[in-house]
Amino acid sequence: MNRSQAAVAAALALATSAVSPAFADAGHGKGPSIGAPGVAAKANRTIEITLGDNFYEPEKITVKKGETIRFVIRNGGELLHEFNIGTPAMHAEHQKEMAMMVEHGMLTPTGINHDMSKMDHSKMGNMDHSKMSMPMKHDDPNSKLVEPGKTAEIVWTFSKATELQFACNIPGHYEAGMVGEFKFN
Repeated sequence: MNRSQAAVAAALALATSAVSPAFADAGHGKGPSIGAPGVAAKANRTIEITLGDNFYEPEKITVKKGETIRFVIRNGGELLHEFNIGTPAMHAEHQKEMAMMVEHGMLTPTGINHDMSKMDHSKMGNMDHSKMSMPMKHDDPNSKLVEPGKTAEIVWTFSKATELQFACNIPGHYEAGMVGEFKFN
């Protein structure tokens, strides 16, 4: 494990130890209008995003109201990363959810345990299951988890100018600076 991986692993351990075991609604696509899933064939342009350990390239993206963008997201790092479109408040809530996924073994520093989405979450000890409004999975249209060396896509229509970021909400990554901003033109 190199120095970068060790630092991220330490941040991950610290972040998950401080989180209370309850799901929060991340507000994916709910609350303030952040846009909607788009159709790739109708995209105005394609933007390639590189996920590194812990950065995005590019760091800022300029968009227009009503524009549909196809994001091609490639993880060039050694760790699991996320590309999530949302407001700062949405990211704060989603970070709680992601910490639970790490705490219960669905996410590791380098990958996704796909079998976890099929498990009976009522057996996860000490959890307030009344707050679990969804199964433990990560399949929102504004967000993709991308394992090292893999590529994913999001097609998104930006319906109105609002304060939006793209961020990695895996524990410790946002805090390490893995966040970028959308600028409306």
